Amino acid sequence: MAISDTARKNHDALFPDHVSTLKDTDPELIEFFDNFAFDEVLSHGSLDAQTRLMVILASLIAQQTLTEYKVMLGAALTVGVTPVQVKEIVYQSIAYVGIAKAIDFLHATNTILESRGVKLPLEGQATTTPETRLEKGLAYSKSIFGEAIDAMYAGSPKNQLHIQKYLSANCFGDYYTRNGLGRSLRELLTFSMILSLGGCEPQLEGHIQGNVNVGNDKKKLIEAVTQLVPYIGYPRTLNALRCLNEVLPEKAGDNA
Repeated sequence: MAISDTARKNHDALFPDHVSTLKDTDPELIEFFDNFAFDEVLSHGSLDAQTRLMVILASLIAQQTLTEYKVMLGAALTVGVTPVQVKEIVYQSIAYVGIAKAIDFLHATNTILESRGVKLPLEGQATTTPETRLEKGLAYSKSIFGEAIDAMYAGSPKNQLHIQKYLSANCFGDYYTRNGLGRSLRELLTFSMILSLGGCEPQLEGHIQGNVNVGNDKKKLIEAVTQLVPYIGYPRTLNALRCLNEVLPEKAGDNA
């Protein structure tokens, strides 16, 4: 077996001047992995390069794979993902994985950006204030999930209502309302993070519906899952597909 011309070309475009030591120590693995990840999978679907790399970055943060994140961050910047977009992915991940898991990725991102001549801090992207974050966050969440938000508030026990308000003010008011990433892209990245976490299937199903509500159809979600297969493995891939099929059942004739 040899690395295909397509895999080699795609790999070189993402990682110019990168020399892999694994080609010397694990040549068989690199041959079939590169052919799979950088030819077979990368050639599937219609996600543009920037979206594909942002989906992968979001997934790698959720998986806590810092070494691979650094490598793929370089690729993302190479294909045109902007520093603002990268920082927004890391910021938003805090709402889904927590600061304890996101902090190392934030520091790594800052180091890599500065090594490329990016001056930090970047221009601020916030659109809310402490006085408006709850109101605007609630409105933003309703723009995605509609009446489901009212149902969550109405069904919450009184001693847990503060968590619903945190979701509105913090998750949506502090993060989602920021500039730098559009609404549909933020939902796609959230989908990628949650499916990569594993064990969060109820939340994953909710965000599948949220993605549909903002224009990301089942085809696009399957394409995102497909691009993540080399990075998340098959158990989480199959879990994500099961959730997709439960929320968005295949219609008669879809597989004809």
